[in-house]
Amino acid sequence: MTQDTASPESGAASGQRIQTGVGSLAVRVRGEGQPAVLWHSLFVDERSWERVEEGLARDRRLVIITGPGHGASSDPGHRYSLDDCAVAAGDVLAALDIREPVDWVGNAWGGHVGIVFAATWPDRCRTLITLGTPVQAYGWSQRLLFRVLLGVYRMTGMIDLLSSGICDALLSSRTRSNDPEAVALVLDSLHTMDRRALTNAMVSISLQRPDLTPRLSSISCPTLFITGADHPEWTGEQAEASSRMLAMGSACVVPDTAYLIPLEAPEATIQSILDLWVR
Repeated sequence: MTQDTASPESGAASGQRIQTGVGSLAVRVRGEGQPAVLWHSLFVDERSWERVEEGLARDRRLVIITGPGHGASSDPGHRYSLDDCAVAAGDVLAALDIREPVDWVGNAWGGHVGIVFAATWPDRCRTLITLGTPVQAYGWSQRLLFRVLLGVYRMTGMIDLLSSGICDALLSSRTRSNDPEAVALVLDSLHTMDRRALTNAMVSISLQRPDLTPRLSSISCPTLFITGADHPEWTGEQAEASSRMLAMGSACVVPDTAYLIPLEAPEATIQSILDLWVR
């Protein structure tokens, strides 16, 4: 585990790369105080947090991790699991000399990693918030559809038809109609990713994603499952049912959002996170 640059100055937004078992990960640190880890969704990068960073950094030292194969983070060159990603997050925290428990905030993929992190090392997680993060694995029809998507992408790259379809899935219809900046961010993320690295991420963390339900009973920290009203795989009822499996679980639904809730509804996201942190 090595750092490519010096540690960031306290209170300033600063970037660096930290070597982990899933590659060299780009990490930004912003704010001061109790540490909070932010890990983004598949198909986008750390820019998807930009609309909520200022509001959250007033109360926390944000450790914003870019997952392998996305943004400026490298691909490890081999398959990796959610457990591998959770270990990598621990490597990042160790490199930053963060020893105290963290507040974990994860969007989709980042929420999956957070569930594994909180279940594996309950003493290292103060609170857990997931956004647009289905706990169950893909069903057979979803796996089939995803395999078709993956096969086309391997052959053609990120053609406009694919990027448009993925964007339609990640964002609600209202966001797509009224928020061109959000649409542009998603499309730019998709078109700038390395094909081999994104393919590896799609297989490693989507097709091979296990059912995380058995992990929930090992989570002891206050946990909030946030989902979007337009999320096709993670309804409010499913989130509520999963939250009841935790000692201190709760759930809520954000209107007019799908997967990328921090990008689509930043004010609601900030308020929900701060409410849990205060409690």
